[in-house]
Amino acid sequence: MNLNTKKSSSITPWIVGGLVLILTICLFIGLKSILMPFAAAGVLAYILNPIVEKLTKHKIPRTTAAMLVMLLGLSVIIILLLIVIPMLINLVDSIYEKLPDVINWIHLKLLPWLNQTFHINIRWDADYMMRMVTQWIKSEDVNIKDAASKVLPVVWQQGSGFVEWVTNLMLFPFLLYYFLLDWSRWTVGISDMIPRRILPTYQRIMTNMDTILGAFLRGELLVMIIMGLVYGIGLALVGLQSGFAIGMIAGLLVFIPYLGAFTGLLLATLAALLQFHGWTGLFMVWGVFAIGQFLESFFVTPKIVGDRIGLSPFWVIFSLMAFGQLLGFVGMLLALPLAAICLVLVREGTQAYKNSHYYRQQPDNAIIRNEEQDNTA
Repeated sequence: MNLNTKKSSSITPWIVGGLVLILTICLFIGLKSILMPFAAAGVLAYILNPIVEKLTKHKIPRTTAAMLVMLLGLSVIIILLLIVIPMLINLVDSIYEKLPDVINWIHLKLLPWLNQTFHINIRWDADYMMRMVTQWIKSEDVNIKDAASKVLPVVWQQGSGFVEWVTNLMLFPFLLYYFLLDWSRWTVGISDMIPRRILPTYQRIMTNMDTILGAFLRGELLVMIIMGLVYGIGLALVGLQSGFAIGMIAGLLVFIPYLGAFTGLLLATLAALLQFHGWTGLFMVWGVFAIGQFLESFFVTPKIVGDRIGLSPFWVIFSLMAFGQLLGFVGMLLALPLAAICLVLVREGTQAYKNSHYYRQQPDNAIIRNEEQDNTA
């Protein structure tokens, strides 16, 4: 009787935890249309909450600490947007204006070099391409004018979506503040609701989740900032126009393995082809990304995040695609936190399975003897 009771009590937390996880996922899927500001504010509040805790330890009221940290986080985001967005607009305008020059460069320099180097014969009708580009630009101008004449009805029809977007934007600072303000109260309240007999299991699992999730999110955030500055300053030093914006974009996408460097390299290469006349500038741009990728792979990420987290690039990419498919943009925001939570649950479940009587039970001696007799016969 005692053995059965012990088995039942050891299985109960996993049944309850599994049901809670399934219900939470179903709730997220059902409410995904309104979860975007809550998910973004919750993730950012989790990252910033340790700063609030440190301020409260220095006798600063939690209301004041939450307000200061909220203003700090929003200020950093706004400053980055004010720096990066105008540079990107200039880059797009530059690409739009210099597109004919790119066609001439391909016709007069790139194709002759390819034909001579690789002994091939690629033909390129530059005049035809120029006419096509000119027609495309003119057609786009017409389309823009047509769209401008119809913009008022479209805005009127899509007013609800626009209002929802503005509402989410205005709601975000308030949500972030109240997340920071009530974070400790919520965690204590949830702990008080847990049955006392499974409280040690709950505390162990939540501690492991907090360790892995906190180290990963805060470490990745720091890596993103460092690599954004490395790429941005490096491209600015080689003289690339809008190089700092391109570098910051590459850094902010570092949390998706290889996507940040690939996207930044593609944008920087295109910008270098438009700006520099020769291979020297292009090679310098490629050198910046080669150095940045080397620093990220062997120094920055191993030192800050390390291998203790256990989220391999494969699982990062899979979680982003899977949760993005299930929950849309909200899933992209919650993908890495949910992946870290699933990792902890899998580890705990595996350990519980290996410690179970079912796993550790040895085969019966009678069965072994029968198998040996059969083999002998």
